[in-house]
Amino acid sequence: MATPRQFSKKTSTSNMFRTKSADASVQKPYQVDFVLLEHFSMASFTVAMDVLVTANLLRADSFGFTPLSLDGERVQSDLGLELIATDLDPATLKQADLLIICGGLRTPLKYPPLDRLLQDCNHHGLALGGLWNGAWFLGRAGVLSDYGCSVHPEQRASLAERSPQTRITPASFTLDRDRLTAASPNGAMELMLGLVRRLYGDALAEGIEEILSFSGARYRQVGPGAKKSMSLHLRTIVELMENNLEETLSLDQLAAYSDRSRRQIDRLFQAQLGTSPRRYYMELRITKSRRLLQYSDLSVMEVAVACGFVSVSHFSKCYAAYFGYPPSREQRLGE
Repeated sequence: MATPRQFSKKTSTSNMFRTKSADASVQKPYQVDFVLLEHFSMASFTVAMDVLVTANLLRADSFGFTPLSLDGERVQSDLGLELIATDLDPATLKQADLLIICGGLRTPLKYPPLDRLLQDCNHHGLALGGLWNGAWFLGRAGVLSDYGCSVHPEQRASLAERSPQTRITPASFTLDRDRLTAASPNGAMELMLGLVRRLYGDALAEGIEEILSFSGARYRQVGPGAKKSMSLHLRTIVELMENNLEETLSLDQLAAYSDRSRRQIDRLFQAQLGTSPRRYYMELRITKSRRLLQYSDLSVMEVAVACGFVSVSHFSKCYAAYFGYPPSREQRLGE
């Protein structure tokens, strides 16, 4: 079978679900271990995990992750909910690439074993991070000297006294070489997206952001990435396309409804999206069809009709051109 056709840049991130090919530059999953301290911020931890789990859905085996406990199997979060965690064994950290300390507003600030643990990790070159007030523990252990960091405002003054060589920023997250810190759930999401971008590139990070732009709305307001850089005129045309996928509009109709000429529309798409309006429209329909196949119990014929294809054979040909296999072989999660 011929090599699948590549989606244009602005629609490629919508079609990354269950990408299997691995990046040759990364040979194994990047292992992130989370040390959960008593009354840790559940929101910060779960949103960070959400990014990693979603990364694995889009690109298989991108990350490994393990919640760890300093003592015992259960750790109570700031919400009063207990989480089962693996008892921390320093020997197991040899397999980790990044160790993140997860604190919270009511987390006790006295964990003597943590100082030695962080110092040993630093000595062995392990990347270190902190969520909420996790940077405070890094600073107390002396592993934040000459680094920038983000920490919850409640601990900024204390951290400045304990670690005067640390540059404390008001930002919600900070990625400074091998120190990754966030002061809020919003910052935790941005921090982990930054890690994904650093390891695997913009495409995977944008794909995650597109998926989490809905479920992540409680942490921040974010619009679909593809529309952020569009002009008002182009956004109007794209919204016309999105709202008319079952009964598609011709280019003449798009021109009439948007008060633009066909030539102007073509220039807008080429300049801002790097593709033609006809191809972009097709990619929107193909993307919708894939979501319907994956998440509904509609038949292939019903999906073809819902996405504006005149016949199943034409739909199958177009689908296979982009994904390398016919719609009948798509994974059906809704059945």
